[in-house]
Amino acid sequence: QVQLVESGGGLVQAGGCLRLSCAASGRTIGSYSMGWFRQAPGNERQFVAAISSSGGNTDHADSVKGRFTISRENAKNTINLQMNSLKPEDTAVYYCAATDLIGSSLLISRHWVRYWGQGTQVTVSS
Repeated sequence: QVQLVESGGGLVQAGGCLRLSCAASGRTIGSYSMGWFRQAPGNERQFVAAISSSGGNTDHADSVKGRFTISRENAKNTINLQMNSLKPEDTAVYYCAATDLIGSSLLISRHWVRYWGQGTQVTVSS
């Protein structure tokens, strides 16, 4: 069992930055594909960014490419999401996700997630 706890959310003005972190416990995440998803009110949970177990491969949703960067620190059992140039449409609850069900593939689908964090709210004001 893996427990995931997000932190770093908050209220920021458009153009600002936030850094989300996800701390894992229960097991080491070195063999897990990890990712971030987000869900705005009335919308489905959507893929934001993913990183392979080694950290060597990443993918980001088109809507955040060039602005967000996913990273991981396996020694600290954490992953991070650096969010720059935030826009009001980035407002959502952001969820950390983990899976050991897809081998070396990137975690780009919510249907592949085995463990979810509780989420952290990000609000971007215009």
